[in-house]
Amino acid sequence: MEGLVSSGINTIRVFGVTKHQSRFLPSSTLHLRSDRVCGIRIGVEEKKKKPCFVMAASVGGSKVGHFENTLPSKEVLELWRKGDAVCFDVDSTVCLDEGIDEIAEFCGAGKAVAEWTARAMGGSVPFEEALAARLSLFNPSWSQLQNFLKQKPPRLSPGIEELVQKLKANGIAVYLVSGGFRQMINPVASILGIPESHIFANNLLFKSSGEFLGFDTREPTSRSGGKAVAVQQIKKAHGFKTLTMVGDGATDMEARQPGGADMFICYAGVQLRESVAVKADWLVFNFKDLINLLG
Repeated sequence: MEGLVSSGINTIRVFGVTKHQSRFLPSSTLHLRSDRVCGIRIGVEEKKKKPCFVMAASVGGSKVGHFENTLPSKEVLELWRKGDAVCFDVDSTVCLDEGIDEIAEFCGAGKAVAEWTARAMGGSVPFEEALAARLSLFNPSWSQLQNFLKQKPPRLSPGIEELVQKLKANGIAVYLVSGGFRQMINPVASILGIPESHIFANNLLFKSSGEFLGFDTREPTSRSGGKAVAVQQIKKAHGFKTLTMVGDGATDMEARQPGGADMFICYAGVQLRESVAVKADWLVFNFKDLINLLG
């Protein structure tokens, strides 16, 4: 939601699927323009005479973002097709929802926690501070977590199952690297056929009575810069030469650094964060783009 400062909004809820409407904006206020078919069908104007090189989004008539990275360069495409591994963020990337927002809503603290999530994902607050603050607002018990998992199965983003299958078929290793919680990510990994050993995420801690205790601060993903550390560990442990990070937030972009991810793909099919999108090596709104260009 960062990047919509003039409107008092930090993120556009996008959804890269036909007929989906922004959860936060009425359809009359959201306008996306594309000069080619980029998998978006919300208020699209298409020019048929020339290919797409830029994409602009506007809210209420004011331009929010102008993107020139919706088509991959030759170098980026080469990295994507011939990489050794891909690490996916989970919330608002592999899944349509932010896991902590969903369980907070289930426990009655949805609005307050969602505000913290927006600040954390925009990069304006250290991740560990935001994580502790959000959990303290609702302190989920073990029984609440179990009830949530039963009543709220994960909602996967369109195309992610096909993309993961194709990556694995091409011999590319797939990992989930998330600031979310293992208890909520394990079911997602099971659906996608990703082993638990390929999950790097946080872990909720509980007392023997089931009372909430906190989260494991030893996990690298529990703090700012943690995804970069996790990716570095993955790359070093398995000798991967080329690794791609795919996600929607500032913490995902942080993973692109020496010894870490060689490329960052911003997936904005759920959340469009302008400050992250403009700095990505490749900006996509639909996983079909990644599938079609995988080769």
